Amino acid sequence: MFLKNFVLLCSLVLHTGADGQYAPMKPITVKISPWQTRQALILTPENISKGKKYPLLICFHGRSIAGHDLSKIFRQGVARQIHEGKKIEAVNPKDNKKYEFIVVAPLAESWSFAPQDVEPMLDDILKNYPVDPSRVYLTGYSAGGWSVESAKTHSKTLSKRIAACVTMSPPILDSPYLKRYKLAADENIHTWYFAGAQDGYFLKNARSYVDSTNRYKPGLTRFTVYNGGHCCWEEYYNPAHRENGMNIYEWLLQFKNTD
Repeated sequence: MFLKNFVLLCSLVLHTGADGQYAPMKPITVKISPWQTRQALILTPENISKGKKYPLLICFHGRSIAGHDLSKIFRQGVARQIHEGKKIEAVNPKDNKKYEFIVVAPLAESWSFAPQDVEPMLDDILKNYPVDPSRVYLTGYSAGGWSVESAKTHSKTLSKRIAACVTMSPPILDSPYLKRYKLAADENIHTWYFAGAQDGYFLKNARSYVDSTNRYKPGLTRFTVYNGGHCCWEEYYNPAHRENGMNIYEWLLQFKNTD
């Protein structure tokens, strides 16, 4: 029994590596203004090729994760999939090439991230990591869905930098943002929405955002209504989940912000 436990312990140490509980992600800080930073976790490809640029997926958490404990990010969302050993990589249906993502999961101190935080964060990430600026993707669930939708409709400058999004169970936006979906439509920001059939308030919001986009440009949205309440996001963040032959990562890769 001692030998068995010793082997298991060695295996865990090797798996977690220098960053311990965060492996295979690493703790970093990201700027949200010239004078403010926030904690974040990042996943980069194991063998980064010199000169190669990678798609970026920024993942916004729900309200219950906010605070100062970085390990809470693993409870839900894309970071949980990574921590459980899932590979965040996919074959783009358009060019049949395999892409590995750079994944950044920032930790907000309360609620989630305001839209004015996102552009400094994006600048900081692009400055320090080999990101393809034409493949910047956002995703978020619950309060994180609010962050995604707010960023899309914050300003023309920021909208132009976002290629596509996955938004799950989003809260209501502030009124000015509800009136600015033309920004997202003009920049062809494709968005796949998810909401539970028993998640009344959040389902209503998702439908509203779909309608607000389609009013200006039909065809930019996709909408999955699942049988559940304010839950179930892990099923759809799992790369094994596919609808019409695609998981969310394959779906995102179809779009570039020049399309």
